[in-house]
Formats: sequence, structure tokens, C-alpha cells
Amino acid sequence: MVDDTTAPVGYRKTTPRDGRPDTTSTYTALLAQVRTAGLLGRRTGWYWGLVAVLTALLVATGTAFAVLGGSWWQLVVAGVLGLLFTQFAFLSHEAAHRQVFASHDWNDRAARYVGTFLTGISYAWWMNKHTRHHANPNTVGKDPDISFDAISFRAEDARSRTGFLHVLVRVQGWAFFPMLLVEGANLHWQSIRTYTGRGAVKHRWAEGSVFAGRFVLYIGAVFWVLPIGIAFAFLGVQLAVFGFCMGIAFAPNHKGMPIIEAGRRVDFLSRQVLTSRDISGGRWVEFFMGGLNHQVEHHLFPSMARPNLRAARDLVRRYCDEQGVPYTETTLVHSYVIVVRYLNEVGLAASDPFACPVVERFRAP
Repeated sequence: MVDDTTAPVGYRKTTPRDGRPDTTSTYTALLAQVRTAGLLGRRTGWYWGLVAVLTALLVATGTAFAVLGGSWWQLVVAGVLGLLFTQFAFLSHEAAHRQVFASHDWNDRAARYVGTFLTGISYAWWMNKHTRHHANPNTVGKDPDISFDAISFRAEDARSRTGFLHVLVRVQGWAFFPMLLVEGANLHWQSIRTYTGRGAVKHRWAEGSVFAGRFVLYIGAVFWVLPIGIAFAFLGVQLAVFGFCMGIAFAPNHKGMPIIEAGRRVDFLSRQVLTSRDISGGRWVEFFMGGLNHQVEHHLFPSMARPNLRAARDLVRRYCDEQGVPYTETTLVHSYVIVVRYLNEVGLAASDPFACPVVERFRAP
């Protein structure tokens, strides 16, 4: 367990119960409660309603784009488009998790082709990365979301930085959110690398053709309708809003939560709960984050439909309290404070490897 002196900032402590059963076997008891409550059932009608609303908004945005012509007001349209693409990305993510339809094929096609066409993110790349993350969240050597990248999530990685990255890592907490403005472009670039790389890619040509067609139509329309200066500004705003919204929805979920060292054996329930953070708030937070504010529940039940996650939260919190497993929940704003603080503390290791408070503070129990 994590005691009060080592618990990450934002932890809401629960009281362990003496003689509690092993959580490896008792996860099945929680699963039975959730299934009995009917929370694993499909909510296809709800998703069709959401698709209808988002499609209507997309059509309205396209109409505004056509009517405004070469006006600088098109930058507002670009921002709205970035928001809508984010919402469609959430839908693609849910279809990939088999949350939307009962049919495996329908979910796969919706995520692979509709998601790729509307958001410009490779389904093949996303699935490879995201599947590994779900299996081993915050686990060294297994979770690609904490792997060696522009941002360091571990003190050991921060110490190995050289050149510009050595400077960046010292202020990476403050730089994290501004860097999200280029995340949209990065997501497209990773997709291009997937389709053009030598590794095996399922449905490479079919999915890649949809991906390429999306950019031919989209970029062609932008430069056909808009003067070249406004066209570049339009694409810049849309990409910046898309990347930023994607980043701030996913950032609170695991960053600043305990990291599981390579080789450490942790049971499924503890691994998913201890490394995840829920975000409190009303329906607007749920919509804004695409249901990812219920991150603990999403990791425990990846195929659970978004509308059911809120009800599952009460069952999971009560169960974790009974088992003595710390369940973390905080506000959206406070989660961002935690992320910035955590990343800056990791960065301290680059300048003083003998005085890094984060090394032990964020180790999983």
C-alpha cells in the first residue's frame, strides 16, 4: 500500500481492511457487481444520438466555411473544427474499445475508417500504442505513454537528456501545455510514419488510402476557398486546437500517478486503479474529456459504454474502499496543477541526481 508520506499529490486515501482477500481474485467479484447492475450493456442509441449531433455541427461548420469565403473569421471556424475533430476522435477511441456496437466488425470499421477519415489519425498506429498502454499503464518498458520522448516522465530519463532537451527537461512542466499546440501535427506525422514504414500494418493500403484521401480533400478545400495566408493560418489554428484539446483530455489520466518498475508483479485491479486518476465534475467535464474523466472505470472495464461509466464509478469507489485500494479523484484544474508539478519535479533530476524527491514518491507500492 501507499502510506501518507509517499502518496502522490491528489491522492484520496482509503482505509485498508485487515485480512482483506487478494485483489487478484476479488476483481471477479467487482466484475460480477458491474455486470449485475447492467453496466456492461451497449448504449448504441445514445451513440447514434451523439453522432447525429456532431454530424449536424460538422455540416453547420462546413456551411459557415463556404459562406465566409476569404474572411479572417475563418479562424473561428478552424477552432470549432478542431473541437469537433477531437470529439470524433473520442468516438473513434470508444469504437476501438468495442463500446459502441455489439458487432466487432461495426466497431472496427467505425474506428478504422470513419475515425481515420474525420480525425486524420491512423487506427493501426493508435491501436498498437493504446493496447500496450491499457495492458500495462505506467509500467516501465511496457507503457509507450511514458517511454523516452520529448517529455521525460521518469527521473532516470531526465538525467540522460543532452543538448536542447537537457535545457527543456528542467522546465518541462511549464512547457508541457504549450507543446500540446503542436501535438495535432505530431499525431498526423506518426500516422504517416506508420503507413510508410516497413513494419507490418494491418489494412495498410485500405486505411492509408482513406487517410490520404482525407488530406487531399481537406487541404484542397482550404486552399481552394481561402487566400494562401489565411489558408495556412486556418490549418495552424485547427491543428493547434485539435492537439491541445486531445492533450488536455488525456494528460490528467495517468501523469503524476505511481509508476510500476520493470519486472514488478502487480495484480490487475491494483495496477489499473493505482496508476489512474478520475476527474470530478458534471456532464460538461464528461463531454469535454470524452468520458475519460472516469479513467479508473475505463481501465477496469475498457468496453463499457461512456454513459455507464458514471454509475460504475460509485460501485468501484465503494469496492476499492472495501479492499483498501487507494482510489484517486480530483478536479480538472487540480489535475493540471499535479501534472505540471510532477513534470517539473522529474526535471529536477537532470540538474541534481542526488536530490530528486520524485524518484521514490511516485513509485507504485
